[in-house]
This record gives sequence, structure tokens and C-alpha cells, in this order.
Amino acid sequence: MYLLLVLGGWISIYASTYDFDHASIFDFAERSGKQLLWIGLSLVIAFIILMLESDLYERFAYPMYAGMILLLIATIFLATDVKGSGSWLKLGGGVNLQPAEFGKFVTALALAKLFDHYQFRLNSLKSYLRVGLLIGLPIIIIIAQRETGSALVYTAFLIMLYREGMSGLILFGGFIIVALFILVMKFEGVVNVITPMDTLLVYLLILGMIWTYLVLYAKKAVPAQNILFATAGTFLVFGIISLFGVHINFAWVVIALVAGAIIYMIVLTIIHHAKEYMPVMLMSVAAILFSLSVNYVFNDVLEPHQQVRIKVALGLEDDPRGVGYNVNQSKIAIGSGGFIGKGFLNGTQTKLKYVPEQDTDFIYCTIGEEEGFLGSAFVVVIFMILILRLIYLAERQRSIFARVYGYCVAGIILFHLMINVGMVLGLTPVIGIPLPFFSYGGSSLWGFSILLFIFLRLDVSRLERL
Repeated sequence: MYLLLVLGGWISIYASTYDFDHASIFDFAERSGKQLLWIGLSLVIAFIILMLESDLYERFAYPMYAGMILLLIATIFLATDVKGSGSWLKLGGGVNLQPAEFGKFVTALALAKLFDHYQFRLNSLKSYLRVGLLIGLPIIIIIAQRETGSALVYTAFLIMLYREGMSGLILFGGFIIVALFILVMKFEGVVNVITPMDTLLVYLLILGMIWTYLVLYAKKAVPAQNILFATAGTFLVFGIISLFGVHINFAWVVIALVAGAIIYMIVLTIIHHAKEYMPVMLMSVAAILFSLSVNYVFNDVLEPHQQVRIKVALGLEDDPRGVGYNVNQSKIAIGSGGFIGKGFLNGTQTKLKYVPEQDTDFIYCTIGEEEGFLGSAFVVVIFMILILRLIYLAERQRSIFARVYGYCVAGIILFHLMINVGMVLGLTPVIGIPLPFFSYGGSSLWGFSILLFIFLRLDVSRLERL
């Protein structure tokens, strides 16, 4: 599957950069020729990884992590500016290196080493802080390099953490945060005749969060039922009153319901000495504070180009000639491919260079235009088979180190696939991350090859111990 994806990426790069004057796929002056060189070096690196003793990766996991952190810090001061990003080191001869691409497998090794420690479990604040430090440190440094997309990739480790015992409440809380952000952004300033829509929906979501927690996590059916009936009854009463010409601000009604639900759970905690209600009370307060801070974070923390990308993705702005140009042209290219595509080297959008970055971050639109829905779906299916295969291999490992690392690999590839394809289709904001094994570039290809083949070497060691 690795060879199939790499080969498909090489051919797609050739198709996206095809020039009649330089028609050879082996022309080293062109992108396809250079990518062939990166592929050859990746195979050499893969061979070396498979020949090394597997114990080396576990033994030097922490030293490699420390070295990578120092390199990432040095990159902030040594990097040259490449399209607004300060994450590239110039090595000479027209070759640039992006250390952030290699930080992913190093961080995965460090996490695997931590979880392999005797009796380490995600069951205390201290354990969460240790994991958070390993993941958070490279995120902060990479953000300082103005490379937000690469930093967000590190959230892919949540898949591994969930497998290793992380509470589902954290994922649930993450979903609530994303939903709150979208609701506040989507309905900001949109005022209904009766009530501000954003406030109403935000607090309804918080009420839904409370109810879901009580039903699925705390297993408290009676309190959940009481909150549901109270909410439905209150809306029914005030709805009837509003029919008689009385203007009811339902935003204040739902705020009062949330406050009442929190007070109700405080009373239950005191009466029954039950700690099960504490997490959802804290989550509710945190959700309220977060919803109030969204505007500040968006307007005062995010960069202007990040603000525009989010607005375009949420449909708040239509900027087909500016920030939305890439996505708009990409969707045109993919849509024009139809079911079976226009044929290899016959894509008009790509040949006429309408899609910027069409051989890197937006290479998926080349596949969509020339190979159509069938080719696009085939690529996604191969990726999903690879990810499922990685999970299967991870589950059969005899060591915690190998299992944790395997889930890290699967999570990183899945995250890249979802976000890259999503941004090309206009489903997610454009954050500039490559499609694994397809996008042009040595740093990306080497990083993913090392990430994958270290796990294959660990799997071989499992067989050696049988």
C-alpha cells in the first residue's frame, strides 16, 4: 500500500505540473523528477530503518525528542520566510527542510516510551500533565513558527490517548468546543425578531451537553428526565404566552434553564454526596466562558488570514478572488472531472494553472479532475485500508511501546487525510497540510516514510520474539 500510494503521488505530481516543453516524467529539472529523487532516498531511509535494531527506537526516544525540540526552537531564529511561514531551513542547493514534519514521529516515539513505563496510566492529573507536556511543547513551538496547520496535526494523538484509557469526556468536550465556536461564529450578529439566535443556540447546546452527560456517562436517568421535562415545559409555557402578543426573549429563558440545571446538580451533589455531577458542572461553566471568549480569540488572537479562511469555510464571506480562490478553483476542478474524469494529462484546470499549490496541498484536485469520482474514491479507500491495517497491526503488538506508536501513526495519517481532502472540497478551513505520500516535497515524504517504517520495524521485532 505504501508503494502504491507513493507511485500514485509521483504520477499525480507529474500530471499536475505537466509541461509540453518538458514532457519527461524523469526530468530532474521538473517537480516529478525531483520527487522521484525524494522517493529513492525514502526507500533508502526505509531500508536503513528496517535494518536497525528495534530497541534503538525505544532506547533513544527521549534523546531524539529533546534534540527535535532544540531543532524546532532553532528553526524559529534560523528559518527563511516561505509564504508567511517561518518553519523552513535552507540547506543550500535549492533544498529546504521542514523540521516540523519530523517532529511527529519523534513525538510519537516519546509518547510510546512514556506509556511503556511500568504502571503508567491515564488516571490522574499528573499523568495527563505529562502527556500534555510532550504533545503541547512542539505545538507551541511550531505555532511560533507561524505554521498553525502542522501544529494542529499533533491533536491526532487524541486517537491513541483514547485507546489507552483517556476519558471519552475529553473528546466529548472537544466536540462541544468546536460546536460552540462554529455556532458563535455562524450566528454572530444574526438577530431573530424575538431573540439573538447565537445566544439561544449556544445555551441550548450546553443544555444538550448536560443531558447527554447525565444519560451516557453518569447514568443518571431521573435527573436527565427532569431537566428534559423542565426545558420542554418552560418553552411550551412561554411559547403559548408569546402567541398573545407578548414578546419573549427566549435567549434569557434558555440562560435561566442552564443556570437552573447547574443549581439542580449542585443540590443533588450536596444531598447525595455524589461526585458524578462535578465534571458536567465544570464543563458547563467552561463552555459558557468559552462562548463568551470566542469573539476575543477570533478578532484579537488569530491572524487576519486565518480569520478570513475560517469565515470563508463557514460561509460567512464569499471571497472567490481572494482567500477563497484556491478552494473555489479546486472545487471547479474536482466537479469538472465528473464520474470517470477527463483522462490522464487532460485536466484543463490543472494544465492552465488555475489551482495554486496543485502539486502540494491541493494535489487531490488533480486526481479529481483527471480520474473523476472513481479515482478520488479509490485513493480514499486505499488510505482507509492502510489506516485500518495499521490499527490491526497495532492491536496485535506484544509491547505497549509498539502498540502506542502504531496508533500514533494511524492517527496522524487519518488526520492528514481528513483535513487535506476536507479543505480541497471546501469542508474544512485551508490550513496547509499535505496529503500523505502524494503531495510534492522531500520533508513530507521522508517524514511519513520514517513514521511508517519505524512501526513496520517494531512489528518485525514482534515476530522475532515469538
